[in-house]
Amino acid sequence: MGAAESVPETSIHEFTVKDGSGKEVSLETYKGKVLLVVNVASKCGFTETNYTQLTELYQKYRDKDFEILAFPCNQFLRQEPGTPEQIKDFACTRFKAEYPVFQKVRVNGPDAAPVYKFLKASKPGLFGSRIKWNFTKFLVGKDGKVIDRYATSTAPMSIEKDIQKALEE
Repeated sequence: MGAAESVPETSIHEFTVKDGSGKEVSLETYKGKVLLVVNVASKCGFTETNYTQLTELYQKYRDKDFEILAFPCNQFLRQEPGTPEQIKDFACTRFKAEYPVFQKVRVNGPDAAPVYKFLKASKPGLFGSRIKWNFTKFLVGKDGKVIDRYATSTAPMSIEKDIQKALEE
């Protein structure tokens, strides 16, 4: 359990995902940007800190080729039960999120979203390729390759230096 899965893709830019309305979005759109990809949930003990700090990071770096990609996930104690509209409303109204909030995905198991299979294969964590909980964060370079992976308990602002370094590359 948790062994890294092999994937043919070499860049996050090779994937297409669905936005909150179900419309297909090519991640190639984000070529040349540093990305922070996060599996989010609205009813988690880590929600307040993560959403607040994600918004803070986004406000600070969005004009410097930085983007946050939020993927709601209901796999961990069903802590993201809402509809796409409820999820977007929660993130955008309560936490002023202006970054994209995509369609709900699975991050573990055979039905995991292909983009998450890629992220996990690129940077296995402490538990192999398995995502342990909500708000696992992946920092992706401008070239679409994963730079690092951060645990749920790692506050977004604590990785600001890594984001700055990636933006300079």
